[in-house]
Amino acid sequence: MTSNSLRDADIASVLHPYTNLAAHPAKGPLVMTRGEGVRVFDESGKDYIEGMSGLWCASLGFSEPRMVAAAKRQMEELPFYHLFNHKAHPAAVRLAEKLIELAPVPMSKVFFANSGSEANDTAIKLVWYVNNALGRFEKKKIISRAKAYHGVTLATASLTHLPNNQRDFDLPIARILKADCPHHYRFGLEGESEEDFSTRLAANLEALILEEGPDTVAAFFAEPVMGAGGVIIPPASYFPKIQAVLKKYDVLLIADEIITGFGRTGNMFGCQTFGIEPDMISLAKALSSAYAPISALLVNERIFKILQEQSAKIGIFGHGYTYSAHPLGAAVALETLAIYEERDILGHVRKMAPHFQARLRAFASHPLVGEARGIGLIGALELVADKQTRANFDPALGVGAKVVAAAEQEGVILRAMAGDAIAFSPPLVITKGEIDEMFGRFSRALERVRSEIPSS
Repeated sequence: MTSNSLRDADIASVLHPYTNLAAHPAKGPLVMTRGEGVRVFDESGKDYIEGMSGLWCASLGFSEPRMVAAAKRQMEELPFYHLFNHKAHPAAVRLAEKLIELAPVPMSKVFFANSGSEANDTAIKLVWYVNNALGRFEKKKIISRAKAYHGVTLATASLTHLPNNQRDFDLPIARILKADCPHHYRFGLEGESEEDFSTRLAANLEALILEEGPDTVAAFFAEPVMGAGGVIIPPASYFPKIQAVLKKYDVLLIADEIITGFGRTGNMFGCQTFGIEPDMISLAKALSSAYAPISALLVNERIFKILQEQSAKIGIFGHGYTYSAHPLGAAVALETLAIYEERDILGHVRKMAPHFQARLRAFASHPLVGEARGIGLIGALELVADKQTRANFDPALGVGAKVVAAAEQEGVILRAMAGDAIAFSPPLVITKGEIDEMFGRFSRALERVRSEIPSS
């Protein structure tokens, strides 16, 4: 298929996610045809450093031959089987064992799904199932935070407190509550330290629970680092103070490690980085380095025992997906975890992170940058119209989108998020030289946009 015919076919037939559907026919797709390391190449052969690992997910880059071999072996051996009605297959069992071994806090069982949205959707269902089993029929409300991202199913998009994920979808659904966003730069009071900010947010959370009634509040969802909301790093002592409130009112904590899991923050899990002790953990993305769709929800022994007892009463645990623990996804995930260990990817992240963060934070002095923030190999630059007042640009200017478009022209793919925050989340295998090249390309793009803004 020629370039023009492929473009025309795309416009005629594909419904693109996260895309301006009205603008797409004129803009058309940027078609990627191959990958190599941290780079992808379009149909003309131009290379792009994938500064977002695709969608926060291609942790091992775009050309790992061991993953291809693992997928081939599994497809030849057992291309499909399921876990329904007492069935199993080796890859699923081995993967579950490995995830429990790696878990940052003791976990009992692993439920497999196909996407982060499905894993978090399952967690919501289990929260409700558990409280019904305990006879706590009113304890069903679930709290997530402003600017959170937990998925796009009906239930998880309700937890995703970003306007474009809820607007005109008749969301959120009932029983979903919203707590404060823990972004000190944006929401801290004048002169308020990070510690005091965390204390205030914990007090606000307690007030919310008391206002709703502790007997009605069941769970709290949190990303260790808020990804799509702007790469928001929790302030000092935030999670210990939040967890104290949750424990006081018997509110379950679900850690959404879909972006942060498997080394992104410099530890295997974000929970380890920030002292989080969850009751459930959702995983996806880097679980398979995105080479095959798979996700997982880990549950602790307390939750599993309740599920088990209720299943005995009902006669079945009535939840699952056709492709839960699909052999291909499970085999690829196992190979991914093996590569992380054998190549000490975590050690590599720890070596690269200081340089990555130094290059990122050097932009803090740029006239367009209000805050440079990050940890490990993830970060963001928040663009502002006024550094002193922290005033945002008029959204109609689309400054963040212009910077990302200019970066694409320079050969680096990034993502603009609400509030003109530009996210960076490159493959974990990125080298020091590639970090320099990525930020060099970005710097040229930022200067191009700066020259187009008269007030800057």
